[in-house]
Amino acid sequence: MRRNRRAGVEDRWAKTVRDADGNTRTVPSSAYGKGSRWRARYVDEVGREHAQGFARKVDAQRWLNKQVSEHVTGIWTDPSLSGQTFGVLAERWFATKATRAPKTVAGYRSLLDVVVLPQWGDVPLREVTFEGLQTWVSGLSVNGSTRFDGKGLGASRVIQAHQVVSQVLKYAVKAKHLAANPADGIELPRKHEIDQRYLTHEQLHRLAVASGRFRTLVLLLGYCGLRFGEAAALQVGDVNLKTRRIRVRRSVTNVTGKGLVEGATKNHGARTVPVPKFLAPLLETEIGERAETELLFPSRRGGYLTVGEIRWVFDPAAKAVGVGGLTPHELRHTCASLAIAAGANVKVLQTLLGHKTATLTLDRYGHLFPDDLDKIADAFDVAAKPTADDLRTIPPLRAVPSE
Repeated sequence: MRRNRRAGVEDRWAKTVRDADGNTRTVPSSAYGKGSRWRARYVDEVGREHAQGFARKVDAQRWLNKQVSEHVTGIWTDPSLSGQTFGVLAERWFATKATRAPKTVAGYRSLLDVVVLPQWGDVPLREVTFEGLQTWVSGLSVNGSTRFDGKGLGASRVIQAHQVVSQVLKYAVKAKHLAANPADGIELPRKHEIDQRYLTHEQLHRLAVASGRFRTLVLLLGYCGLRFGEAAALQVGDVNLKTRRIRVRRSVTNVTGKGLVEGATKNHGARTVPVPKFLAPLLETEIGERAETELLFPSRRGGYLTVGEIRWVFDPAAKAVGVGGLTPHELRHTCASLAIAAGANVKVLQTLLGHKTATLTLDRYGHLFPDDLDKIADAFDVAAKPTADDLRTIPPLRAVPSE
């Protein structure tokens, strides 16, 4: 049976006895003079009893009041649970992520095994402190970890490692292992902004022609804004040449230990993107008489096309047309810039690129939108001119003489 919640302080050195007449009196107990005199005890919300001894009653009562207060306010944690190691709880947390995308799960596993657990795996949760975490995070940028031979990690990798640690500790807080998350407020390295390259229409077409058998794919990436994994997962049936629309429903990605895995798109939602008229005949040629379930851009070896296979052709083509170092993924940036130049608003661009929020779209491409500041000033001029002209015809007010 589950025990009722209760709490109290007792004197271990004394006990109450009753004589034959029913009178009570206090006498020394068998524990008199042994150990701490005062014992504070409470039963927690799941029926487990916790006790601690004290030399003074006031100290016992103070400790008990703290435990009861933490129960009432909801910040109480089981002292025995905070003694579990970070590694044990990290594995429990990881087990809850089984339903995430395979690449995400593999990323968590890699960060835990390579960066996080070598440092924190054997540390009891109660000993994971803000100061210790801050020192560790700062050191990752310089020394990496015990697995990196003194080589520092990039800002993105450090931030990802902190996110994993923080999620494990957040799980610990919710499971009543810790009262607060010591990873909150950690100062993280700043990511260096990478200059994005945007091709012109001419550069994009020249690149496509130079890419040979991948010409249609290059144009699709540059004008339809698909991620490479989404394009590699396209099936013939996803293309509607009559309406000039492509339904993006899946993506394929390379997962460590599993190879190429097909799953949902990055944001777990399908979207429909338009196809320019000039691209439709090229897609029709790619489709031919193939079945709807066949891949639109298959590998020569069969199955999904890989980034390595396309870059074998794409990289020399990019260098040949003067945009050396360009990657297939960067064609999404070109699609964004060309769409904005054509008059696309933020919501249209968000849909086209498959961003989760318009805020993300603005953060990434907001600088490409015209600021329209001159238009605002011109509009103010037009609106204010009649009022200004009318005021010029009103005689100036005469000053009122003072008494």
